[in-house]
Amino acid sequence: MGLIKAEIELSNPRDREIKPITISSLVDTGALHLCIPEHIAIQLKLDELYKREVTTADGRKHLVPYMGPISIKFENRACFTGALVLGDEVLLGAVPMEDMDVLVSPAKQALIVNPESPNIAMSIAKGIKV
Repeated sequence: MGLIKAEIELSNPRDREIKPITISSLVDTGALHLCIPEHIAIQLKLDELYKREVTTADGRKHLVPYMGPISIKFENRACFTGALVLGDEVLLGAVPMEDMDVLVSPAKQALIVNPESPNIAMSIAKGIKV
């Protein structure tokens, strides 16, 4: 499977006067978080909440800013999350994808809304005893 890209909208939910940014993001199910370049954090005037130590694919560790909150929208889905300031492109990881109930379709090579819940995002609130 090749690289999957998706058009997402990023915004600062604390300041509605800042215009949202629509951008093509790399979809990476092997990453956990939303990663954004520094210029996106600056444009959205996000607050640095913490520092996080992250391990990148090459095995190196980095101390990076964790900014937020940030709102992500994809098609008819949205979520609130934090973002790691890392790299030179937006990367959409598994945590916000799970939160929005979206899936990677290998056949379409695209990010899609879960076909089992096309109108409203589905989520699991607690485990089920077997």
